Amino acid sequence: MKNKDWLYLFAYYVLKFLVHTMPDFILDFLAFIVAKIVFKINSKHRKIIDVNLQICFPEKNQQQRDELSFQIYRNFANFGLDCIKNQNTNKEKILNKIVIENEEILNEAIKNQRSIIFTTAHYGNWELLSLAYAVKFGAISIVGRKLKSQKMDSILAKNRTQFNIELIDKQGGLRKMLNAIKNKQALGILTDQDCTDSESMKLDFFGKKVNFQIGASVLAQRTKALILPAFVYQDKDKNFHIRFFKTIDPLEKSIEELTLYQAKCCEEMIKFKPDEYFFFHRRFASYNETIYKDI
Repeated sequence: MKNKDWLYLFAYYVLKFLVHTMPDFILDFLAFIVAKIVFKINSKHRKIIDVNLQICFPEKNQQQRDELSFQIYRNFANFGLDCIKNQNTNKEKILNKIVIENEEILNEAIKNQRSIIFTTAHYGNWELLSLAYAVKFGAISIVGRKLKSQKMDSILAKNRTQFNIELIDKQGGLRKMLNAIKNKQALGILTDQDCTDSESMKLDFFGKKVNFQIGASVLAQRTKALILPAFVYQDKDKNFHIRFFKTIDPLEKSIEELTLYQAKCCEEMIKFKPDEYFFFHRRFASYNETIYKDI
């Protein structure tokens, strides 16, 4: 086992012990302290976040961006703790922590008796979305990448596959995705990260040209599955809210229109609550290479 794997495992088991022995108010304080420390020392990603915020929210000054940046770190720390809480959990605990804002959209899609492709982003507690769906509505397959740490990937996979959830590796997983849709099983795909030209289309995202993944759009057109954008965020009530956007029918739209709709939904959620988005990656690098040059 590599040294980093030992470090990851040690940190994971320490956090797991704390999560299962300490009350929530102490865990909240712990997340605050950890976020504060990492925010101070992790200058590289702090700068990436700041560049991204300047693009997405040009009206915000430096102080406002710094405050928002710290909240992003804090939310991500809380997200990590909640992922540990959700390991070996039960259905009742999942249901008690979620609020579905507009369930009628999903119910209508289910009534159509067509397969559903959920598209989402690295936004809020995205790992909770598949757990909540599986607990309340039934089986779902989710597409993801393996972690570099084999041990941590095994732990994460165990968490992701609770309650009749199938995990599909993005690399070489096309056949499994098609089988899931063919069997009327819901499919969840993260679509927001930068990608190669061959798996994306060029579009406007917060006024900048970016590559946006077309995988969900291509699958939908090939299988006639409905596309349903969905996002999870935490509100002031401490519950995790699931927000659905209207379904879009691949029989009525082109791949370009389907993909643009997903991008617009993602952009709308980021504008609604920007501190929930994973701004740590160089989202705008494909056609704007110079904006990250000093990082």
